[in-house]
Amino acid sequence: MGVIISIVNQKGGVGKTTTAVNISAGLALAGKRVLLFDLDPQGNATSGLGISKKTLKSTAYNVILGEIRPIDAIIKTRYKNLDIIPSTNTLAEAEVKLVNIENKSLQLKKSLITIKDEYDVIIIDCLPSLGVLAINALVASDKIIVPMQCEHYSLEGLAQLLATVKRIKKAGNKNLSMMGIVFTMLDKRLLASNEIMRDIKKNFPSDVIFKTEIPRNVRISESPSHGEPVIFYDKNSKGSEAYIKLTKEILKKLKQMEV
Repeated sequence: MGVIISIVNQKGGVGKTTTAVNISAGLALAGKRVLLFDLDPQGNATSGLGISKKTLKSTAYNVILGEIRPIDAIIKTRYKNLDIIPSTNTLAEAEVKLVNIENKSLQLKKSLITIKDEYDVIIIDCLPSLGVLAINALVASDKIIVPMQCEHYSLEGLAQLLATVKRIKKAGNKNLSMMGIVFTMLDKRLLASNEIMRDIKKNFPSDVIFKTEIPRNVRISESPSHGEPVIFYDKNSKGSEAYIKLTKEILKKLKQMEV
């Protein structure tokens, strides 16, 4: 049975979608069967894999509202082993409609359980909030990865997220746990960034902080506009090398879960 990992941070602009796309591509490149579930109404993970939103008939919106089975929304990407359930801005309407559904936080879990055996890893790219869609992702997940930019309020936001995870564990998903925090968009020339990174490392055990750090990198910024993960867009760039290293760390943690 596959492992479901949510890439989550309620703060926007921290490299969350870029991380979700490149982890998915990296795991697929390593031979894992991967499904990327785009749970962000901005649909950036969808366009980041070169999928045109104009042609989509079925999306994450239809899946989470229970209108269709997940298998009917899956699109094969141009990359071997990597599929996606795409998203468009209609997903924003789902948040409102879910309010009137009984057991609304279980919608995604009920859907994904029907395809969990088909994949080694399902990656959920969450929207930047802790609303009902993000709660659905956390309820459905086994692990979370938190991309974190080293800037003011980072620790405060992380504390809010972990409090939410704690509530969800108590409410029913007792197996949910942190796979790791990954520092993104990192510029070590900035004194403030280094101080915040030290604070986070002081407050968390070393086994929940990925050793790989994702640098600020032009190629990482360029790749989404070309509809490609950076690991394929420019495999020799520092950004690509960082995401390949991060993927190797994730593979090691997945192997430990099998033991």
